[in-house]
Amino acid sequence: MTKWETYEQVSAYILNDIREQFGLDKVEAKQKVAGNESGTTYEIDGKGIVAGAEGFLIVECRRHNQALKQESMAAIAYRIIDTGADGGIVVSLLPVQEGAAKIAKANNIITVRLSADATRHEYLMQFLKELHVGVYDDVEVSDSLEIEMIRVSDGQAVKIEV
Repeated sequence: MTKWETYEQVSAYILNDIREQFGLDKVEAKQKVAGNESGTTYEIDGKGIVAGAEGFLIVECRRHNQALKQESMAAIAYRIIDTGADGGIVVSLLPVQEGAAKIAKANNIITVRLSADATRHEYLMQFLKELHVGVYDDVEVSDSLEIEMIRVSDGQAVKIEV
């Protein structure tokens, strides 16, 4: 699997974990959606199902080492218009260019920054004024339990190990 394919899958997974913050019931993986006006079919990187409604958001991931340009954002905006989506979420490594940000705002597109080496459990994600951090560590669990009981009458501690 290529780095960009992994980035798309991880993006959809993390967005699904925090879906409520976007007003979504769920985020689905890569799929095809039909264009209503153009009659063409688009392969989108993910699909956010709007909570309590029949609408959806198009999710597009751009794992490029340059800011997303105005023309690229305009192409995503057209997909939204053509498919009848309610808006979109664009996930990228870097902030978008000024013109792209204007197009995003005018077309209900939320821009999200996600670290290049993100995994399902370890990542840095920024959108709006929020920063989400995923951290993973191994935890060792033992099968012993220590209880300390204190007698109220004399204040003496008694330890019991199970």
